[in-house]
Amino acid sequence: MKGVILAGGTGTRMLPLTKVTNKHLLPIYNKPMIYYPLECLANAGIEEVLLVTGGNNSGDFIRLLGNGREFGFKNLNYTYQEGAGGIAQALALAEHFADGQSICLILGDNIVEYSIRDSCRRFRHQGQGAKILLAQVENPKAYGVAELDGDRVARIVEKPAQPKSNWAVIGIYFYDAKVFDIVRTLKPSARNELEITDVNNAYIHRGEMTADRIVGWWADAGENIDFYLKACVTVSQSGANKEPPAAP
Repeated sequence: MKGVILAGGTGTRMLPLTKVTNKHLLPIYNKPMIYYPLECLANAGIEEVLLVTGGNNSGDFIRLLGNGREFGFKNLNYTYQEGAGGIAQALALAEHFADGQSICLILGDNIVEYSIRDSCRRFRHQGQGAKILLAQVENPKAYGVAELDGDRVARIVEKPAQPKSNWAVIGIYFYDAKVFDIVRTLKPSARNELEITDVNNAYIHRGEMTADRIVGWWADAGENIDFYLKACVTVSQSGANKEPPAAP
């Protein structure tokens, strides 16, 4: 399995902090934000990673991260996304890198309390299709929400007016190689982007989607200033990417 981190975007919701830098280079407690998804993948045993970035500060990632050996990667690769065409469009840039293998896709502003190693293992055992990770949230109207039928995800609705659950889809996804064929079928949404929710719903329609409910907290550190500050405090108090507690 290979890893893909999306760290592009214009950062307009984080101004003025992002006026002269990419939001993923801002500090979260004692590390740059981008360190957390890199450590998340490294702790899960993924050794080859592609970083998708864009904007005027893409070269700063290379100066900061180099070849990724600091994190234990065999290879840390880079590619450039022109403009802001959505998560699925950025994902499409990873097709050559994936080279027919499955991938773990993580958004560069997502931070989790505990390692995702067990979810990686379960997806490898699954063998095909996709897996999403879910977290309970206080305001599900702000997220892509999973409509559940027992343990099965029946549908994902983006920012629903009347959410049918409080289980949000967090920005960590597992896909087999068919994901790139799905992306090619997508049509731009009302905001003129290729939506990752449409990718996930395509897998659900095929009956090839599973979901894990995460243990511990999840932070979307780049959503806005308030989310960013909350992530800084949470990480400073409890750390991130830790080993999960032992089952009772």
